[in-house]
Amino acid sequence: MTPFVTAGGAFLFTILYADLMFDVQVLAHRGHEPPEDVLASIAGYYKRVTVSARPLNRLVVVVMGATLAAIVVQLAGDDAPNWVGWTSLGLAGAPIVLAGVRTFPNAVRLARRADPPDVQARIAWSICRDHLFCAVAITSLLVVQLVFAR
Repeated sequence: MTPFVTAGGAFLFTILYADLMFDVQVLAHRGHEPPEDVLASIAGYYKRVTVSARPLNRLVVVVMGATLAAIVVQLAGDDAPNWVGWTSLGLAGAPIVLAGVRTFPNAVRLARRADPPDVQARIAWSICRDHLFCAVAITSLLVVQLVFAR
């Protein structure tokens, strides 16, 4: 199952990388509100990938589910030590739950641009922090799978 887990993790990492290319624009504006062009750039990206990309955007959800399923099968089998499976489940599950509960809804909200600029800035910061956390977790998942799974 390791190839399936790593393939899913690699796919999710590439999606995170694309998201972070836009998210990191807020980092240059620590301590103050990002300018309108930065918020417009980030919001425009999220409008394309959350609203306009249907049904392709659902592929990410399918890969998330398939990755979790592959980890569960890995746990049930004997192709990796149990700690690898349990650690992988946490490293994949935490960012997937975070994405479903907070990051994706925030991205859709930012894409709508209905909130005042200060609220949009807070949302953009939240999305960036979430994606940085997710990138670390998914990278760790890949390391655990590639180094420690049989």
